[in-house]
Amino acid sequence: MYAIIETGGKQYKVKVGDEITVELLGADAGTKFTFERVLGIFDDSKSVFGSPLVKGATVTAQVLGDGKAKKVIIYKHKAKKGFHKKKGHRQPFTRIRIEAVNEK
Repeated sequence: MYAIIETGGKQYKVKVGDEITVELLGADAGTKFTFERVLGIFDDSKSVFGSPLVKGATVTAQVLGDGKAKKVIIYKHKAKKGFHKKKGHRQPFTRIRIEAVNEK
């Protein structure tokens, strides 16, 4: 059984036991987090699609911790003008482990 959830403006296909990286949730490590924006639940025998969400469906996950992604360098340069600007950015993320996919 797997589900499609939405968090941080992105959609993820998850099943029990998966460890994924999502946008920063702001939850402490070791706590449980419940995703209520479930777009679909799929099993071998049936499929439930939401319009846009499946009513009463949730996905429970264990928060493993926070971190930052590798640095992305933004470099701006204008030819023959002596202008250049260098900037870096590290996107924060939360690492989670999916524990349960709950239907209605």
